[in-house]
Amino acid sequence: MSNTGTVTTRINEVATHYGLNANSLTNKLGYATNSKMYKILAGTEPSFPTLVDMLRAFPEVSPDWLVLGEGHMLRAATAEAVPAKSRAVATGKRLPVVNSGQVLTLTVDSLGNENTELVPVQAQAGYGLQHNEAVYLQDLPKYRIPGFEHGTYRAFEVAGDSMEPTLNHRDIVVASYVDNWRLLEPGDIYVVVTAESVMLKRIRERITAHDMTVMLYSDNHHRKPYPMDCVDIAQLWRVRGYISTYLPSTPDVTVERLWEVIEALGFDKGEVRRHLEENTPSDAPH
Repeated sequence: MSNTGTVTTRINEVATHYGLNANSLTNKLGYATNSKMYKILAGTEPSFPTLVDMLRAFPEVSPDWLVLGEGHMLRAATAEAVPAKSRAVATGKRLPVVNSGQVLTLTVDSLGNENTELVPVQAQAGYGLQHNEAVYLQDLPKYRIPGFEHGTYRAFEVAGDSMEPTLNHRDIVVASYVDNWRLLEPGDIYVVVTAESVMLKRIRERITAHDMTVMLYSDNHHRKPYPMDCVDIAQLWRVRGYISTYLPSTPDVTVERLWEVIEALGFDKGEVRRHLEENTPSDAPH
């Protein structure tokens, strides 16, 4: 049977056949955000890699029908959907993605560009439970931040002093969404979202399994590190920059002046550096 509709029409038919919406289809394809599928289901032409992902996710769907609109939606029952060897090449060599299993909900502007939502301190109490609810996200303030126009970003207001002196109370961090926790950068600062709280901490190891425990570190040495079960983490956002109204005053003694005094006292600069590195506390930020 021939189908004269568009590719987007046929993708909608696939979604209807399997009872999927934009969110569940995004999850099926393994994408981090649902904005792409919303656009495609609304009529935007998919890219070739997206079509390939569709065929890999639904091996029983006919490529001729999906791409060309020729024949039936589903392959014949006797046809081999995807050779086992091909499936191994496509997925078997990759390590499984580690995350909470949730699909990230986004908002877009009138042109279809992703917004950067700001989560102020007073909204963070509800963010842990409502972070994937469209109505909640729609009510958050939205901004276009120079240097962060392309990608999936969210801004969070800093609460408390746990990350001082690096970040101060009421600073605003701009963070990118971490879809695969295996790929986080050890030593960087992350926004850690749980059902109870939104925290700003350093993580010094990659998360390789959903059932492991990870240590969370503060830059304030008065705050001790503590463990967090990864099953309790709903989202991770990697801090990429920050906005602050705090301007540090000129130090009374500069680093250059300290080195001048050290050399004047006859100490070897290399030896001093080695001593500092060897005696750095294990919980100091890297």
